[in-house]
Amino acid sequence: MTILKNGTLVTPDGLKKADLAFEGDKIIKIGENLTGETIVDVSGCIVFPGFIDGHTHLDLVNNLGHTADNFETGSRGAVCGGTTTCMDMATQEHGDTLVHTMEVWKDLAQNISCNYGIHMSITDWNETTKAEIQTMAEEGITTYKTYTAYGIAIDDVDTMAVLKELKTVNGICGIHCENGPLIPVLQKEVLESGITSPAGHPISKPDYLEAEAINRVCYIAEIVDSPVHIVHLSSKLGLEEIRAARSRGVTVYAETCPQYLLFNDSVYSRPDGSKWVLSPPIRKDEDIAALHEAVVNGEIGTIATDHCPFNFTLKQSQAAKGFDQIPGGGAGVEHRPVLMMTLFKNELDYVQLNKILSENAAKLFNLYPKKGALLEGSDADITVWDPSVKWTISASNQHQNVDHTPYEGFEVEGKAKYVYVNGQLAVVDGEPTGVQAGTFVRADCN
Repeated sequence: MTILKNGTLVTPDGLKKADLAFEGDKIIKIGENLTGETIVDVSGCIVFPGFIDGHTHLDLVNNLGHTADNFETGSRGAVCGGTTTCMDMATQEHGDTLVHTMEVWKDLAQNISCNYGIHMSITDWNETTKAEIQTMAEEGITTYKTYTAYGIAIDDVDTMAVLKELKTVNGICGIHCENGPLIPVLQKEVLESGITSPAGHPISKPDYLEAEAINRVCYIAEIVDSPVHIVHLSSKLGLEEIRAARSRGVTVYAETCPQYLLFNDSVYSRPDGSKWVLSPPIRKDEDIAALHEAVVNGEIGTIATDHCPFNFTLKQSQAAKGFDQIPGGGAGVEHRPVLMMTLFKNELDYVQLNKILSENAAKLFNLYPKKGALLEGSDADITVWDPSVKWTISASNQHQNVDHTPYEGFEVEGKAKYVYVNGQLAVVDGEPTGVQAGTFVRADCN
């Protein structure tokens, strides 16, 4: 039995000065003056439930390239930053089954340092896919993703059918909201105007494309009387559509990402602007301010990364062919916790930070209180956070396998001193121990 002593625990009931004992992969006791075989002094540290990144693409291949990370390297970066569970997007190929897609993802998730769950991305809705929803729930998968854009989008009729079917398993659908038919039209116009550099990317995907799709999705959810989850919210206009839907009684969950809180669209005019080609694009200062306020007041419940890292060398080589040929996606799974701890240090306390980094995601994805909580009986996924450490983010000191970080040079406060995954010590002072204790996390659909 291992005892963490002298730390401040972040519990569902608030901050608590207490000892925490775990054995095997479970927390077994929280109290005072606990004793055990292994005593770890965590004086001065904040003890969190392991952080959960609710939106990753740890191993993705598309027609423009292959991510720099795979499950082994991406999960290593995750745990070094304090994240003990990643919810990864498993994308159904057209004509494939959900069961086979799940098996492919489980085969990819080998030698993994953090736990992983699966968001099943539905790209081909038919009677076979519909019949598999119950099978997926039995396999521990109750969260899904659909798109309103790109070659993997489903139409409004199928979106309504998906939301209706997910109600039968207490499931939730995250939706990538952009107006798909208009994107290629606007891209063509921008390219023909002579703007081929990354500066054309945000022009071709303006905020109203996101807002229109959110509006449409929320009305479909209202028709079905189903909750819906808007992923990687990037704009003030999109936020206003979510507010409008909530005012009508629609249950709408919202996620944003560090990139939308820390950068404005001036990055696309930089020589390395291709690093920020992702979708939706980085927006303007007024969007940053609106999203920041919405995080502070609780309107945005989760912050994930949409970690989808392509090497800068690949992005830059593709940029020469036009901004529409740059693989979309960015790196962030390692740095999300420290960036958010630093950004919100004067506005959110540790209990509130835990909600946006762990607890709310666990509840949304049917993992709570197994994950996202320090409670007796919860899983021993634990992040011991030292708030006194000050350091600078750099590609040279990161552990995710990508040749850059968009957060190069950011001065941050705090670091994961110890990270336990299923009770096994995976990180010491921000460095991996080599332990790969991650497993598949089953959601509870009851």
